[in-house]
Amino acid sequence: MEPSILTGTCCARCAQAADAERRRLERDLHDGAQQRLVALAIQLQLVGMRLAPGSEAEPLLAEAQEQLTASLAELRELAHGLHPSVLTSHGLGAAVDSLAGRAPVPVQIAVDAAGELPEPVELAAYFVVAESLTNVAKYASASSARVRVSRTRRWLLVEVADDGGGGADPATGSGLRGLRERVAALGGDLDVSSPAGAGTVVRASIPCGPVRTAPAAAAPLPLPAAA
Repeated sequence: MEPSILTGTCCARCAQAADAERRRLERDLHDGAQQRLVALAIQLQLVGMRLAPGSEAEPLLAEAQEQLTASLAELRELAHGLHPSVLTSHGLGAAVDSLAGRAPVPVQIAVDAAGELPEPVELAAYFVVAESLTNVAKYASASSARVRVSRTRRWLLVEVADDGGGGADPATGSGLRGLRERVAALGGDLDVSSPAGAGTVVRASIPCGPVRTAPAAAAPLPLPAAA
């Protein structure tokens, strides 16, 4: 086996191992800390029902409930970032819709990725869109963005563009640099075009293998000739 092929295989295995670890952490957060916080919220509600109206403890209880609600939201966001459940349950198109729905600017979406995709490829595509839209919200000063996901015979193509101020530099940000490493681990490539004053375009090309189709039905056997 050639060294380049061997290196690519090892990188892909490392990416798969990292994704499996993210799923484990997400399950641990959901089954552990998140469930305990939910139980605590129920207990605080029961305490509130036993307080006399106008009690001095009411403001303290209300503040504790607000802090608990914020902590739950932060924990769920953390778990979501580790491994997006919508991607597992509803697929890449729905996951991209969910990301666009949380963006602070209108996002035009076009997703055409028919056929089953390997899980590491779906995750990489999801995080390309997620990180790019996060950068749009934080830095771009954009009024709109667009996301395009398409599939050729062997490649998944992801493009996220905005009409902001441009000037993004992957060398100075850990987010884009991390995306490039994730895509490269799968044998793909990520390019960022961001001239000053002309918006930013993030393009990722990720190998995904041929489209899987159902096997063709066998042709019916000819009827036997009449005697």
